[in-house]
Amino acid sequence: MKSNKLIPVTLLTGYLGAGKTTLLNYVLNNQKGYKVAVIVNDIGEVNIDANLIEKGGSIVEKDSVVPLQNGCICCTLKTDLMEQIVSITKTQKFDYILIEASGICEPVPIAQTICALDGSAEDQGLPAIVRLDNIVAVVDALRLVSEFGGGDKLLDENKGEEDIANLLVQQIEFCNTILINKTDLVSPEELNKVKAVVKTLQPHAKIIETTKSQVELSEILDTKLFDFEKVYGTARWVTELESSENEHDDSEEHSHHHEHDHEHHNHEEHEHDHHHEHEDHSHCDHEHGKCCCGHHHDENHQHGDEYGISTFVYYRRRPFNRMKLELFAENWPESIIRAKGMMWFSDEDDGAYLFEQAGKQISASFAGIWVAAASPEQIAQAKSEDERIAKIWDDKVGDREIKLVFIGQHMDKEKICKDLDACLD
Repeated sequence: MKSNKLIPVTLLTGYLGAGKTTLLNYVLNNQKGYKVAVIVNDIGEVNIDANLIEKGGSIVEKDSVVPLQNGCICCTLKTDLMEQIVSITKTQKFDYILIEASGICEPVPIAQTICALDGSAEDQGLPAIVRLDNIVAVVDALRLVSEFGGGDKLLDENKGEEDIANLLVQQIEFCNTILINKTDLVSPEELNKVKAVVKTLQPHAKIIETTKSQVELSEILDTKLFDFEKVYGTARWVTELESSENEHDDSEEHSHHHEHDHEHHNHEEHEHDHHHEHEDHSHCDHEHGKCCCGHHHDENHQHGDEYGISTFVYYRRRPFNRMKLELFAENWPESIIRAKGMMWFSDEDDGAYLFEQAGKQISASFAGIWVAAASPEQIAQAKSEDERIAKIWDDKVGDREIKLVFIGQHMDKEKICKDLDACLD
């Protein structure tokens, strides 16, 4: 049981200019009863109002703002972040920590760093001093209208910069609370479209509409809402794959969703075994709440159909031809907002790959070895230890599969599936 004395931490994420610093200043100006320490991952775009910091007193202590510069706390500055958290708690001056991540940070590894100090990693000798209370993603409504609402792509005006859509998607997918900010700068119809996209990517986060990042503090401070596994598991791409698995279970066309432990347990570790279940034929399913059998499922009618937003799962047993898939990726349909899942290649049938796309950024990273690539003795052991492996084992491909979830707006599902089929070997 974790100590009640753990200092709560709220992590603020969001792309450049979304309103994170405005939110931070608002909290510091209006906080009631908290002695707040602030960690800012400053890479040039963050500029907390100097006058606010200098006020001290009831708002912040003079030494309560800690800048972490020249790197990202999701990668190069992870150790620095941990050291600063330890240092802040040792002063015993503060009972709350706010962390403003750089706009180009990924939220998952930051959360892992904070959670390593909550007492759950006792075997690593780390102190139990803080608990991650809430991850708040601040979203610029006007930017999302541009990015996903059919307007000009952000990258068209930011040539050479890292793909913005990828960061936006990751920040929306992994959070408890989403502040859709700058709502006064978009029309009601545009705002509804933004909310539809956000709810599709992360259907379980609390969504709050704001102007100038003004929000009731109880919505973001000391909420006791954060749970790593729950937050990771509620992203739409995860729930769609799990829904696919459950429906195939019901129809005895069993398709197993593999938990990608390297993604939410060991972010930097990609080599692990894969135990997959699958069915004996190929299909595309789950568009607008229908499974491949045509049955409707009420829980899936949350895809923003009125704005053409939909999801489906592409499932095949045959491998991709690497060159053909690369050619397809060069002409990736703009209607696809998000795609993620597991796949394999014909020229490397031992390796399982994690496919990931958001906006213009597309990647396939090595994620481990299929069970089918193991020795006969190891395969036999895997089957004996997991009855699901034995149940779905295919004589030709073993546990190898392609299973990708697609989230998009006005997608031509049939054409996408047809074009992907043309990439198979």
